[in-house]
Amino acid sequence: MAQQTVRSAVKQVKPILSLDREEARRRVVSLYKAWYRQLPYIVKQFDIPKSEAQCRHKLREEFGKHKLVNDIRVVDLLVIKGQMELKETVNVWKQKGHLMAYFKDTWEPKPQDFLSKFLAGKE
Repeated sequence: MAQQTVRSAVKQVKPILSLDREEARRRVVSLYKAWYRQLPYIVKQFDIPKSEAQCRHKLREEFGKHKLVNDIRVVDLLVIKGQMELKETVNVWKQKGHLMAYFKDTWEPKPQDFLSKFLAGKE
């Protein structure tokens, strides 16, 4: 009885793009290569104050954020979003500020001394 309940609770979902993990992996690698190939042109076209090596490092970091995602449907959604971002960037539908937002630190260190706390408006 309990086994039937478990089987009925597990629902087969329709895949978005990829049918299995290997196909999803190929799509991710393909997207990474496309971004990697476009980086020199993006750096020149947007005239961002970062080197190609720094941009490559940031690209690897952005892909590394999602390395633990196991659900194929989520991987497919991330690939679709990555392709959209690449298309927007290559077609210059983004501005320089949009690209520089990737290089902004996600956290700011808390002020430690009195003067820093005062200037930050804390206490």
